[in-house]
Amino acid sequence: MSNVREAIIQELQVAYWMEMETVMNFIANSTNLDGVRAEEIKKSLLADVTAELTHAQNLARRIKTVGGVVPGSASFKPAQMSLQPPAKPTDVVAVIKGVIAAEEAAIAQYNKLIKLCDGVDYVTQDLCVQALGDEEEHRSEFQGFLAEYENK
Repeated sequence: MSNVREAIIQELQVAYWMEMETVMNFIANSTNLDGVRAEEIKKSLLADVTAELTHAQNLARRIKTVGGVVPGSASFKPAQMSLQPPAKPTDVVAVIKGVIAAEEAAIAQYNKLIKLCDGVDYVTQDLCVQALGDEEEHRSEFQGFLAEYENK
């Protein structure tokens, strides 16, 4: 049982860093994007920062509650290369695709945690189910944006 608990803590830490990195990249992209076509995307990114930060805070509390340690910045390793601010600040489609990729990675991580927690840690499982629903909504929203931009 302790091996499963350690695995849950490790995967919670992975999810925590994913959320923190998403917050950083959403702030950067919502600030750096330029142009009239970027306004709706910028607003959506700014709104989603709050949701992603809440996920990170919930994950941090859960890590601590189940006996883990919330990692500090020295252990951060960036992974969201597709969500880095584009070279051209008007490249809205690159940002939209980066958001979709980040949301899909978060969805995969939450699904992994949900399976890992099954029958072992229902509180963590429930937290991940809730976050999964949010991430699926964010992905759907940005898939809609992408469809609109690609239908020009």
